[in-house]
Amino acid sequence: MRLVRLALSLWFVASFVACGPTARGDDDGDGVDGGGGGDASWPTDDGDGGAADGCEKIDILFVVDNSGSMGQEQTNLATNFPQFLAVIDASGLDYRVAITTTGMDYAYHQATIPGGPVLPITEDDGDNGAMLQPGACGMTRRWIERTDVNAAAAFACAANVGTSGPSDEMPLAAIRAAFEDRIADGTNAGFRRPDALLAVVVLTDENDCSYEQPVTLGFAESLCDSQMEPPTNYVAFLDAYTGDRGRWAAAMIAGPGPGSCSSEFGNAEYAARLAAFVAAAGPSTAIMSSICAGDLTVGLGEALALFDTACQNFPPID
Repeated sequence: MRLVRLALSLWFVASFVACGPTARGDDDGDGVDGGGGGDASWPTDDGDGGAADGCEKIDILFVVDNSGSMGQEQTNLATNFPQFLAVIDASGLDYRVAITTTGMDYAYHQATIPGGPVLPITEDDGDNGAMLQPGACGMTRRWIERTDVNAAAAFACAANVGTSGPSDEMPLAAIRAAFEDRIADGTNAGFRRPDALLAVVVLTDENDCSYEQPVTLGFAESLCDSQMEPPTNYVAFLDAYTGDRGRWAAAMIAGPGPGSCSSEFGNAEYAARLAAFVAAAGPSTAIMSSICAGDLTVGLGEALALFDTACQNFPPID
């Protein structure tokens, strides 16, 4: 097992070097990149202390499924996150990274029998987009940033968000809540910088079932089968929140479909609504990676490659 883990670690770093972000200013024009090669690279310095083009900052939110089936995936994320962060460290970008869960409070009414009474049902144990700050992980704010000591270790600790969250996962609603409700009430205040690329990574083995308005379900209807918010609404929210589709990017690590998939982590349902979100946002803004790849290095590497490209094409701030 130790040799297997070592091989995976080396492959992880090699794959990031090959297709992910590389360090700023390493290309001297001779075709040899000090970051190890590859076509993608973070923007180089223009000599005046700023990037020639593209972004200089990145704000990353991880939305992690904390339902009962996600323990192994969380452990794998915690294991691989230091390498993920090392790549961004090497880029020279000014980064912030936060974590929340897919759990949202929700309430709905359910008809118990055809023509019978409608009973209220409430579930209220979600994080509702609040960025987590576990004291046991040494976090002094709701995110980590480039200047923090032991930033990777703190986040790897915080990534173990537990498995007691709601079984109806709502990652899209959690994204909007993180940057709307939790900014408004001050919980996540200070995290978001307008001149930074806003990057989101969703990790889940279920389909999204986000909804915004109170609903009444008919007999035998399921909350995650009807009356949910269209995924396009969340794309529109991020467009409006950032002011330009070029200022945000999202990587969904979930069941890619068609049908369910399985790996050593277990089974993953086809995340059809996340796939619809990705399709609506377009390939330069959002991607879907498989949580059933066997290891999260693949999905995290693809996320970094997407963020690299999005950063290089970041629209100028007026």
